[in-house]
Amino acid sequence: MKKKVLLSWSSGKDSAWALHILRQQNQFDVVGLFTTVNQRHDRVAMHAVRRELLMLQAKHAGLPLEIIGIPDPCSNADYEERMAAFVTRCQQREIDCFAFGDLFLTDIREYREQKLAGSGIEPLFPLWGISTTTLSQAMIEGGLRAYLTCVDPRQLPAPFAGRAFDQTLLDQLPAAVDPCGENGEFHSFVFAGPMFDRAIDVTPGEVVTRGGFVFADLLPTVVKGNADVA
Repeated sequence: MKKKVLLSWSSGKDSAWALHILRQQNQFDVVGLFTTVNQRHDRVAMHAVRRELLMLQAKHAGLPLEIIGIPDPCSNADYEERMAAFVTRCQQREIDCFAFGDLFLTDIREYREQKLAGSGIEPLFPLWGISTTTLSQAMIEGGLRAYLTCVDPRQLPAPFAGRAFDQTLLDQLPAAVDPCGENGEFHSFVFAGPMFDRAIDVTPGEVVTRGGFVFADLLPTVVKGNADVA
């Protein structure tokens, strides 16, 4: 029997590509997504993506989504309490695995493995160890389309916020910036790719600086006579 997998869904390119990869592996059955959402702003934590866009991603991925609300500010104890309760619910549902889009940061992987130890839920890392240069090219060539929603201006110039994740952007990244932003240089929102049944219509909006980060707001586009709703 296939293992039942829940995927940690950030709304960004790495989790989206992890879904695409997992669906090509016969031993896994991705049965849902889970995402932490800032309860104060009603947006995906760190990525600052609106809830309605998150819901559209789940709709077009054809998967149920569980939202885990976290406070703002959120202490590590608060986060772990909410995640532990989620793990307990998943044990009751007999979920076999949690999958994550982590690429090479060993401390994050070890943290996830530690928190799932003894739960009976196996952590999966389908993108782990792939060269991020290779991976970023594969994403773009494979049809993934995304916008940068958050930029750390200490690592990447602020004007990159709101730009499309494409070959031009990769060519213009400073040499010290990881092409997948794995060191926190940027976060993204995927609006098209092989993991969805159709593209999500979004419109770039206001760019703001908050808490030392630069955020580009994205708005769902209402197409006359064909509005896409979550």
